[in-house]
Amino acid sequence: MGIIVMFMLLATLTPFLFIQSNKKTLAVLQTVMLVGMWLYYIEAQFQTAPAAFSITWSMFYLSLILAEVGWVMFIIRMVKSPINRTKTNY
Repeated sequence: MGIIVMFMLLATLTPFLFIQSNKKTLAVLQTVMLVGMWLYYIEAQFQTAPAAFSITWSMFYLSLILAEVGWVMFIIRMVKSPINRTKTNY
């Protein structure tokens, strides 16, 4: 369960990555998916797991998939961007 919590925490940060890259619709979509993801996790942790292909089950996995897409987009953008962070003026 520890690895799932780690991925869920990374997924929780993903809307901020989408906002930073000016993808507002993906940020809103990920935020909605996060609600379902955390509801599913809490329900599965403290009660019985919801049925497969239920709404919260779908939101859980779609949120994780969308989060991975967001992190890949972030990494690609960071690699492609020119390095202006260490600019020194001599």
